[in-house]
Amino acid sequence: MAAVVDVEQLVLLLELKPPFGKKDVQAARRTMAKRWHPDLAPTGREFEHERHLKAINEAADQLEALAEQSRGGKVSASAVKVAGQAARRARAEEGRRNYEAQQRAAEQDADRKANDPFGSRMPDHSVVHRYARCLSYPEWGVGTVDGIYFTGEGDHVQQWARVRFHEGIRTVPAGSLQFVDFSRPDDAADRVERFMTAARHALAENDFATAAQRLTYARDAQPRNPVVLRLITFAFWQSGNLAAAGRAVRDWIRVEPGRPVPQRYASRIYEAMGATDLALSAAEEAARLAPDDASGWERVGRLRLARFDRLGAIEALEQARALGATLEGLLDLALAHQLAGNLGAAVAAAEQATVVDPASAEAWSRLAHTLARTDLVSDALAACAEAAARGAGDEVDHLRERLEAIAPRELPA
Repeated sequence: MAAVVDVEQLVLLLELKPPFGKKDVQAARRTMAKRWHPDLAPTGREFEHERHLKAINEAADQLEALAEQSRGGKVSASAVKVAGQAARRARAEEGRRNYEAQQRAAEQDADRKANDPFGSRMPDHSVVHRYARCLSYPEWGVGTVDGIYFTGEGDHVQQWARVRFHEGIRTVPAGSLQFVDFSRPDDAADRVERFMTAARHALAENDFATAAQRLTYARDAQPRNPVVLRLITFAFWQSGNLAAAGRAVRDWIRVEPGRPVPQRYASRIYEAMGATDLALSAAEEAARLAPDDASGWERVGRLRLARFDRLGAIEALEQARALGATLEGLLDLALAHQLAGNLGAAVAAAEQATVVDPASAEAWSRLAHTLARTDLVSDALAACAEAAARGAGDEVDHLRERLEAIAPRELPA
């Protein structure tokens, strides 16, 4: 017997409202694919998302084919209703046959109990739960299960549910449901996992304020969880709440005192707050914990230079250069040497910056301005030409005009 396609169930699975056409089905497919992509699944629930997404794609394929065959390219509400009635009659017939089979099995079981009462000690039982939350989207809250449905046959049977949440009715794979027992409080680990999943969804949408609020609940459940503290520090920082970010990063440092990462976060947050002394202290601690990190020493040198500690800045930046400094670190080193009055070392650092990034207009401009303070006018003019060729601003043009005015005139050979 050919299988009867239950269009009504397919429409519910895709959250469509008839009448609909092929474009409506495609839009619903994209919406559900974004919602139930396996990459958004919480830990251990990827398989449920993958199976549910496969069922959604199969349903969308069937509905698209049905829309193409329909008059005007639209599937009407009456067509969906008629198809649903046919599917219900087919299920009723199958249910009747199953009921008769169960009755025969019950008679055999009664005969077995009468003649072999100790053949089986395992009673049949079922527990029905009404309230559940979706582990994939815990921000929907606790919902009421309206119905459990099955799609497919044999080894390809998939179970999904329609759950009424505060935001509306959602179609979710049954494996992503967590039934709620209000008589027992949730474990702290379960609450953390739930709020972390909700926070990751908010971070994916760049809603940092909402992510910080959800991570606050996770932190209340486990105050010494370093993953929670890292994410809440980042969320508060990106949302602009620097005071809360500072408190969160201090909690993180107390939990992981031997790691340089929270110190780096603290340095950047304090610098954004304008607390240069605290930012420098945190940067120096991060450099002490990770002495082979050139970027950490560059940050120390940059902050010392902001506090007019030229010798300390030179010491840190030279350490960074020995480890493999970047373009920004070499330019800061050139500036520190220039402010300290060591033009030779400033020229050497600027020249090294042009070697590290020959396409940088800023590096060639810095080299030109540094050479202009020496007697090497021709070299300064050559650096100005390189900077202008890489798109430097008017400042380099003015410098070149001034150098050309004082350049010695030579007779051609």
